Amino acid sequence: MIRFSKLFFGFTVFVLLLWLLPWAYNFAFYKPERTPFTLWSCVVGDFAVVDFAGDGIVRRDRGGRTYTDREFDSILPTFYARQLLNDERFPDSLCGVAVTPRLLQSENFMFRSTPAEINKPRTGLYPLLESMSGRVDLEMPDDVFRITSSGIEFVVMATNRIDRGKSDRFTEAMTRKGFRFPALAVAGNPSTRKEYDEGYLLLDASRQLFHLKQVKGRPYVRAIDLPEGVQPEHLFVTEFPSRRTLGFLTDTENGFHVLSKPSYEIVRVGIPGWNPESESLTVIGNMFDWTVRVTGAGADRYYAVDARREYRLIDSMVYGSERTPLPGLVFTSYDDGYVKPRFE
Repeated sequence: MIRFSKLFFGFTVFVLLLWLLPWAYNFAFYKPERTPFTLWSCVVGDFAVVDFAGDGIVRRDRGGRTYTDREFDSILPTFYARQLLNDERFPDSLCGVAVTPRLLQSENFMFRSTPAEINKPRTGLYPLLESMSGRVDLEMPDDVFRITSSGIEFVVMATNRIDRGKSDRFTEAMTRKGFRFPALAVAGNPSTRKEYDEGYLLLDASRQLFHLKQVKGRPYVRAIDLPEGVQPEHLFVTEFPSRRTLGFLTDTENGFHVLSKPSYEIVRVGIPGWNPESESLTVIGNMFDWTVRVTGAGADRYYAVDARREYRLIDSMVYGSERTPLPGLVFTSYDDGYVKPRFE
């Protein structure tokens, strides 16, 4: 018994050292790394960068040319539109296209995804908002749905009972459009803090893509044709102010695609790839171009994409990372939402 107690004590000490020593080392020798703020400028045709040098801020392009703050506002007119408008320097046209502050505002958007959001546990219960309520403000429903192997079920939250009538109507509509139960993926933005609601993108049991939403209490189901060879993996509903896109999706080869609206056309974005399960993605877009940032594997990769010409790649650049933390035992990770021992 004494021998077992000593072994258990020694094992406990070993585990604690394996956990605490790497943490203490990384904490003591941590060097903060700051990736400069970077955006593609259609005005100068290069990446524009805000960086720190000494005690000041340096605004420059990738070629090394520096700018004053007013000059920098002018080479990023879509991002600094409010400042230009306040200074009465807002341009009448950009890249040969007539623009207005309202037009730029409606076309600007930001999208972000992290591995923690992708890998976290799912409840499997989703609220389906009314997409055409006739009211400006969206309202949360009093039920949630789940998709089983036999159909879609709407559960009234107050009573925890299934609304059979509504469930049968939606199941019949989905089956009529060719949906095969259960769903492999369900993606949406179940929130009222948005201008409008587009419901959900669904991936059925045969990996076919569908759009589901509720219109005046009735089901709207649309089967979406996939380009040859594209097998969707991760789905994202965008709901941007311009309403030009319905969503983003990645395929099994980590290709990044845009699902356009109202044509439901799927176009691959001209970046090499993005794995949502291990890499973060940030897209800052406007009517002319998108700046796409992919963070992972010790580097920040920036891509400039032409938003007017089938999302073709314009240019790219990479910021490397020199940080090499000491590996050790950890209990949490940005890659999932579970607390469990793991070695990283």
